[in-house]
Amino acid sequence: MLVTPAAGAPPQVACDSRTNNTYEKLLECVRLEGVRAHQAAFQAIADANGGTRAAATPGYDASVDYVVDTMRAAGWTVELHQFDFTVAEPIQQHTPIAATYPTGAFTGSSLGTVTGAVIPVDINLVPPRASTSGCEAADFAGLDFSGSSDIALIQRGTCTFAVKALNAEAAGAEAVIIFNQGNTPDRSGLIVGTLAPETVGIPVVGASFDQGVALAQPGSTATVSVVNEPQVNVLAELAGTTDDNVVMAGAHLDSVEEGPGINDNGSGSSVLLEIAEQIAKLKPENTLRFAWWGAEEAGLVGSTAYVNDLSQAERDRIALYLNFDMVGSPNYIFMVYDADESTFEAPVPIPPGSSAIEDVFESFYTLRNEPYDDSEFSGRSDYQAFIENGIPAGGLFTGAEEEKTAEQAAIWGGTVGEQFDPCYHEACDTFANNSAHALEVNSDAIAFSVLTFAYSTETVNGVAGERLPGSFTIPAPAGPEGTFSP
Repeated sequence: MLVTPAAGAPPQVACDSRTNNTYEKLLECVRLEGVRAHQAAFQAIADANGGTRAAATPGYDASVDYVVDTMRAAGWTVELHQFDFTVAEPIQQHTPIAATYPTGAFTGSSLGTVTGAVIPVDINLVPPRASTSGCEAADFAGLDFSGSSDIALIQRGTCTFAVKALNAEAAGAEAVIIFNQGNTPDRSGLIVGTLAPETVGIPVVGASFDQGVALAQPGSTATVSVVNEPQVNVLAELAGTTDDNVVMAGAHLDSVEEGPGINDNGSGSSVLLEIAEQIAKLKPENTLRFAWWGAEEAGLVGSTAYVNDLSQAERDRIALYLNFDMVGSPNYIFMVYDADESTFEAPVPIPPGSSAIEDVFESFYTLRNEPYDDSEFSGRSDYQAFIENGIPAGGLFTGAEEEKTAEQAAIWGGTVGEQFDPCYHEACDTFANNSAHALEVNSDAIAFSVLTFAYSTETVNGVAGERLPGSFTIPAPAGPEGTFSP
């Protein structure tokens, strides 16, 4: 790490017994070993629960329990925020064959359970399988949706999922199954999408192309069921001298169903746990609130529900939000959310003050002599609901499904042409699927930012606090030392 403990001193004992109120103290105690221990715990949870920690699974419930127990043991005040979460039960086909198909509810689907006839709507199962299924009201002409429980079977293609589902609802269908188009390999597996910003008043679920073929057989009947299974976010708070200026940092706790999610997002979740333990004795100027979000992988559900449930007065108390989603990718590059749009024009509004957060992260990387790049300020993670409500935000990212270029490999090393995370949303996103160097550097960068804003958010929202004791000097591997004064 950056600072070496005094010779002969038991390092962990010193960390457990002291207040880490300077950069040097905190970064000495935030250790890669601590982060990896939390990731190992998440891996063990997934192993004991079918290989996943996805929302609405026992693996997620156990992950919540682990975070709650860890944070309470560290002395933080912990609460659970419950939110509605729409879940699709597996599709049950009854005739002409009996089969069960994994599925998912489309975002914007309504709740309900429907058992009845499956009625194909202008589908095309013959290669090249060009499909406009359900895109026009005329597609439903001549089809009998007069029964009390008819299920429209619609193929992906041409128009939006929302148009297809709304047309089915208007035609009298009581439920919709949208199956993948099957025209290419990447459009053949289970498809679960979004109807947003529309909301459809009947259940809408997804299926693979092969499942669609089976369900399209003459005389097919099935059961579609979409239910509410409430989930929770974990919120932990460390009270500050200034109670009405809250510094938030968050990471999503859930994985995808396909794997344990130890980089996505056991990395951000574990880093926050390690920092929380090492900063627990601090008496911050500003109140610190850490969040572990649920159902991010289902469409930012937990974080959006949390922000929406806050009163305007409570939103106004939040000075800023820091987001850490995938910070240990094995084929990493270091990226900072591009709030000043120096590289990417943002597709979302950027609240004033966000660029000051970017500056803090960039200052750390510069002082550490670590190269960094910009990541588009896209709103495609749990900071979306915050920025939509005018709350300044920032964060770090080490990459997902994008492939590393030769130029990037020359700067950060790694493998050209391979994804930043080769196991992104796959079963192989395990404990082994992380870069120790990326985790170690980003653990320090995140701790650096949290401590900076724990003392003062003046550069972000004009609220000055006590000056953080001393300045921060990092011995650079090459070139002169750098000093950061908050």
